[in-house]
Amino acid sequence: MNILFLTMSKIRSIAHRGIYTDLMRKFRNKGHQVYIVSPCERRDKQTTQVIESGGTHILSVKTLNVQKTNVIEKGLGQVSLEFLYHRAIKKHFAGIRFDLILYSTPPITITKVIESIKRQNPQAVSYLLLKDIFPQNAVDLGMLSKSGVKGIIYKSFRNKEKKLYALSDYIGCMSPANVKYVLEHNPEIDSAKVEIASNSIELNISPNNRQYKDQTILGKYNLPVDKPILIYGGNLGKPQGIPFLMECLDANSQRTDCHFLIVGDGVEYPRLDAWYQEKQPKNITVMQRLPKEDYDQLLQACQVGLIFLDHRFTIPNFPSRLLSYLENSLPVIVATDPNCDQGSIAQENGFGYWCESNDVNAFTFCINKMLSSNIKQMGEKGHRFLCENYMIDNTHNAIIKHLK
Repeated sequence: MNILFLTMSKIRSIAHRGIYTDLMRKFRNKGHQVYIVSPCERRDKQTTQVIESGGTHILSVKTLNVQKTNVIEKGLGQVSLEFLYHRAIKKHFAGIRFDLILYSTPPITITKVIESIKRQNPQAVSYLLLKDIFPQNAVDLGMLSKSGVKGIIYKSFRNKEKKLYALSDYIGCMSPANVKYVLEHNPEIDSAKVEIASNSIELNISPNNRQYKDQTILGKYNLPVDKPILIYGGNLGKPQGIPFLMECLDANSQRTDCHFLIVGDGVEYPRLDAWYQEKQPKNITVMQRLPKEDYDQLLQACQVGLIFLDHRFTIPNFPSRLLSYLENSLPVIVATDPNCDQGSIAQENGFGYWCESNDVNAFTFCINKMLSSNIKQMGEKGHRFLCENYMIDNTHNAIIKHLK
């Protein structure tokens, strides 16, 4: 089969790990021809080109900066993506008959591209990997509103969202709460076409590596070896609710029974770093981006994974960093809005504790509870849950069954 995948994630090779590259590798390894359309941002200073990599055809389309940039350029970049993708596909993938059209949100602004490809490939199955419920998430964070001038923008995006759902033969959601939300807020959608196709990965950690925590890397970064390290690794942006994270760190900055490690980057990093430089807490380490090899080693040497999401969210999110924590057998402390079901899933399956991300005392209680628990046993439960629910085979099988 010929599979077309449209994404806003930057992909240059499927050799690297990630929820999308792992999935594309799976399709490729099953003998399918994989065609990927991915942005090449203005900052990269490259032209549109096709990259043949690992048995795949990657169409790298020159765009504006669509990630880690100001709101105006990001907005313009996402809106213009539709035209740029459509033009590039017509030029570089002309004459190819696709059997499966895969695409992920963000963005929702590629409806005309999907429409055009479906017209040219009437036999093709269109499958939406719903990773982002926009524009509601922007409303939740105060970037858009449902009234006034911003309300006009919201309505325009909401219409595009509904059209994308209507164009999709199937919609793969990240969790049960996602499925419920989509159907409740879009009653026109046939429930038979909405299913779970969760974030998933291909395992890269052997059982022996999981049992042995190599602590050599801790010395390189002056981290303690005599107490549990609670790590937060990933994006430090608006969705993560960094002000609450800072409150939690501040409230626990005098602890001597654990150490907090924050590793990441994003628009809120300068704010967190300014707090860290001012307070200089002895049991907290804040670091910006690290080499991937070093970060992976650090993750293996830590004991507990931390997850934060802004409390204002009314949509259920799936924090992708959960997968790397579980892969490394780290139990989790999940601080989110009450609509996210990852905290309750962690608690119900014995690999984590949850609190709302507006209650510092509840977060501290979760830390106390975690430190008095059997951390290793909880981590093993989390790894088993990952193997049963968040493997790349699960997502691949959910999609491919519609083509048989």
